[in-house]
Amino acid sequence: MSTSKKHHTGAFGIDIGGSGIKGAPVNLKAGEFAADRVRVPTPQPSTPEQVATAVAEVVDSFDLPKDIPVGVTFPAVIQHGVARSAANVDDSWIGTNVEKVVAKTTGRSVHAVNDADAAGYAETLYGAARGEAGTVLIATLGTGIGTCMVVDGTLVPNLELGHLELDGFDAESRAAESARERDELSWEGWAERLQRYFRHLEDLLWPDLIVVGGGVSKKHAKFLPLLDLRTPIVPAELRNDAGIIGAAALAAHAAKV
Repeated sequence: MSTSKKHHTGAFGIDIGGSGIKGAPVNLKAGEFAADRVRVPTPQPSTPEQVATAVAEVVDSFDLPKDIPVGVTFPAVIQHGVARSAANVDDSWIGTNVEKVVAKTTGRSVHAVNDADAAGYAETLYGAARGEAGTVLIATLGTGIGTCMVVDGTLVPNLELGHLELDGFDAESRAAESARERDELSWEGWAERLQRYFRHLEDLLWPDLIVVGGGVSKKHAKFLPLLDLRTPIVPAELRNDAGIIGAAALAAHAAKV
């Protein structure tokens, strides 16, 4: 990693994942990185102390003002800064205050948020749902299904709608992108499962727009047109940048409240 430091202002976003920890300063007016992101491998074991040290390494690779808001995405349910679950990171995170641990190593004010919530919120500010009023539902199709709901610009946190029971199954075990690969489904076969899942969400939530994210969203033309929903459904736009951008935006918002 480069040791050269660049001076940037604005908000800073960190995306903590099972394999990598990525961060960048974010231009909140444009909704894009203000400098190239820095990535370091997620330590193994991925304990709170080890991960927080790695986060500090990413933050310290930039010359940032001490008062810059820092947002952190985390693969867990986050209640008031505390991780209530842990996906792809060490179980010792459960019950740990993510904000306090990271604040201690970075010496900064930190706002933590679920990774799907961060990515979805970014899409409503700068991406596929920009300017959309009412209820926006964002579903990230990957190993599981991450979900996010934003109502008139306000995030409703920690909606684990990938775990809805559907036809006797945990929905994500049937409709996630990993299920398509595992069961060797055709696009049409997978679309039938997505149809069932998204129709169920429609009937429960009546969203005004559904945004589909995850790596498979690049191939949206192969499956979104096969769905017959009453709600407009569109691919996400920000892709891998969404988590960092959303975390930074939410941190800036929290700093103003």
